[in-house]
Amino acid sequence: MEKLFFLLSFSILLQGCISYKAIDYNNIEIGKKQKFEVLKLDKTNIKGRLVSKNEKTMILENKERLQTIPESEIYEVKVRKFSLLKSTGLVVGSVI
Repeated sequence: MEKLFFLLSFSILLQGCISYKAIDYNNIEIGKKQKFEVLKLDKTNIKGRLVSKNEKTMILENKERLQTIPESEIYEVKVRKFSLLKSTGLVVGSVI
């Protein structure tokens, strides 16, 4: 029971170690299969893994399906980033 509690608390702590960094649409690297969060002009969020991107559209894959987003409807693009500093701080803080 103790191990289960430790495992659950540790996984909850590590969820805060992932953040999203805003990037420019033209600077997205196509070769990397990164996770993105796209804020559209109508203020809806779409999260998913990049499948393809060209000058006019961006295609993301999430649990539900492939979603095609026209570049003209994109307000902001953020890339998922793992923060090693936040992870270290949380682990050291929880031990202390």
